[in-house]
Amino acid sequence: MNNCNGSSSAKDFYLTGFPALQDFQIPLFFVFLLCYLIILIGNTIIIAVVVIDQTLHKPMYFFLTNLSVLDILFTTTTIPKMLAMFLVNAKTISFHFCFLQMYCFHGLTVIESLFLVVMSYDRYVAICTPFHYPVKMTKKANILLAACAWVTPLSISIPITFQVSLLTFGEKTTIDNCFCDHLAVVQAACSDFIATFQSLMGFYFAMTVSAVPFILVALSYICIIISILKINSNIGRSKAFSTCTSHLIVVGTYYSSIAMAYVSYRADLPIDIHIMGNVVFATLTPLLNPLVYTLRNKKVKCAVKKFVFLKLISPSNKM
Repeated sequence: MNNCNGSSSAKDFYLTGFPALQDFQIPLFFVFLLCYLIILIGNTIIIAVVVIDQTLHKPMYFFLTNLSVLDILFTTTTIPKMLAMFLVNAKTISFHFCFLQMYCFHGLTVIESLFLVVMSYDRYVAICTPFHYPVKMTKKANILLAACAWVTPLSISIPITFQVSLLTFGEKTTIDNCFCDHLAVVQAACSDFIATFQSLMGFYFAMTVSAVPFILVALSYICIIISILKINSNIGRSKAFSTCTSHLIVVGTYYSSIAMAYVSYRADLPIDIHIMGNVVFATLTPLLNPLVYTLRNKKVKCAVKKFVFLKLISPSNKM
């Protein structure tokens, strides 16, 4: 229970982790360590092969590189603290670091949703208006789209985080989560009325930044599917659709994990289920992204094989 006699200045927060899994801290540590290593190694390989392989110097893979960088930053915001919590029971987090973590977590979440929109737009232009693709998807346009996807969310997340930081917290504030999520921090505040208002504001903000990109992605793929169905050749239809499958899987995973986190929060379920829904959202998509693109995308798969053989295996054989 939180002690609400103090103010929010210079206070530490206490993260509960998974209350029902306190006897499984070491197994949890190794599970999340493995996930983190896969995320770091997988996304680093994608970045390396796109930079090195000249055949991948195209808009689609430029945005994929941004997505890989984003996934590394996104998981680094939460997983290292979770690993420390599981390994050495480091559940205390400072007031300032908590709000920095909250800002980065939610800002990077919105950036990911915007990059999924940008990648959908790239596929839309490539399939629906292929003759205009070199004109519309120029290097300057790609950089501008990527810059907007990075800067806009980091700007709009500032007022939300700042307003929550002004709430009153007790001297012993417990946050029911593995990291500083907006709703979990707001629920730990002392003022019920203000906390309820902040929860509603955060909910509507989250729904807006999730629903609008989802609608844009859905509209893009409706147009893409219509264009693909108009292709007379079965081989042509198959080739056009194959360029979208990896991205569709990533989009499906991303929004499924959002739905899981939303249901786990809104439904009358045990607190561990609420926390697990949020942790799955923070981990699942970055974990699957490199696996999906290296297994489903033929060009990336070939580039990875060439990179591993020429850069990693061949040099060692020459020694």
